[in-house]
Amino acid sequence: MKGTVDMDPSMQKLSSEFMKVYANIPLNIRDDIVLVIDDEPITWNVAYLEVKIAGSKAEHILNDLKELELI
Repeated sequence: MKGTVDMDPSMQKLSSEFMKVYANIPLNIRDDIVLVIDDEPITWNVAYLEVKIAGSKAEHILNDLKELELI
């Protein structure tokens, strides 16, 4: 498991912002689609898992959420 320690500082900041937002999302909303990346729907829960493990789509997710002003 990679974790956010492998992210550069700007991505760590976005990750931290994401975690704050995610913590305040009602449980019943977390299964809703927030993004679509490469024709794949991304729910809040999927985004959380990707960001938490610094997965292959984490940076893309964080940048898109920032662009949408959700984080």
